[in-house]
Amino acid sequence: MVIFSEPKGLRDYLLAQRKEGKRIGFVPTMGALHNGHLSLVGKAKSSCDIAVVSIFVNPTQFNDSSDLEKYPRHVEADCDLLKSVDCDVVFLPKVEHIYPEGTKDTRTYDYGLLTSVMEAESRQGHFDGVITVVRKFLQMVAPDAAFFGQKDFQQLAIIRHMVRSEGIPTTIVSCEIIREKDGLAMSSRNERLSDEGRRISKLLSKCLFKVDELRLTKSIEEVQKWIEDQFDSEPLAKLEYFCVSDAQTLEPCSSWRDAFEMVCCIAVFVGEVRLIDNQIIKA
Repeated sequence: MVIFSEPKGLRDYLLAQRKEGKRIGFVPTMGALHNGHLSLVGKAKSSCDIAVVSIFVNPTQFNDSSDLEKYPRHVEADCDLLKSVDCDVVFLPKVEHIYPEGTKDTRTYDYGLLTSVMEAESRQGHFDGVITVVRKFLQMVAPDAAFFGQKDFQQLAIIRHMVRSEGIPTTIVSCEIIREKDGLAMSSRNERLSDEGRRISKLLSKCLFKVDELRLTKSIEEVQKWIEDQFDSEPLAKLEYFCVSDAQTLEPCSSWRDAFEMVCCIAVFVGEVRLIDNQIIKA
C-alpha cells in the first residue's frame, strides 16, 4: 500500500498505472473508518485493478463548526485497516491541497429538489461543499469508477447528477448500507453515542424496516404519525424528519402508488449526535 499527501505524486503514480491498462477505483472518505467503508474498498477491489481511498475531513460541508471540530480523526488506525483489506493507494491531502484558494472556494449549486429538500433544508450549504470536494477529487484521481454508500442516499443522487450533467467520465457505483447486528447503519458518528444513545439509535432502522409492513394497511401520513410517536416516547431522541420520496427525483410522495421505487429517509438527533438512515421500497 502506498500513501500520498501531495496531489502531484498521486497523479504521477496513477498515470503510470493507467499506461499499463489498469482500471482505477476510488473511495472518498472522511476517515474514522468502519466496516461500511471497508466494504466499499472491497467493491472497488473486485471490479478494478487499483483501489484508491482518500481520507479528508472536508471543512466546507460542515455548517456547524463544532461538528467539524468533534468529527473523529484516526488516520493511523485508518491506514492500518486499509492495509488489512489490501487497499492499494491512500490519499491524505491537506486542506491547502484541496482548497489552494482557501475554503471560501465553494460555489452554490442548484439541482432542483435534489439540493433543496431533506438534508439540504437541515444543513444549509452542506451539499455545496460536498459537490465541490467530490468534483476536485474526481479531477485529481480521475477514476474509472467511484464507490459510495447508500446510507447517504441524497448525496449519492446529487453526485450522480453532477457527474452526468458535467460529463465526468467516472461511473458512480451505489453500495448497500452495512449495518451493525442490531440494525444500526454503520457511521463514523456512532462512536460519539453514549451507551443510552446507542440503545435509542436502534429506533431508526426499526422504524424503517417496519414501513414495508405498515404501508399495506396505513397511508404515508399515518406511517409518518406512527414514526413520530415512536420518537416522542424517547426523551433523548428528536426526530428531525421522516419522508417518503421518489427514489429517482426525491419528489415527496403522498401515496404508496406515486412511484415504482421510493426511498424512506429519516434524520434524528440522539442527544447531540445527528444520525441519518434510509430504506428503499418498491411499489
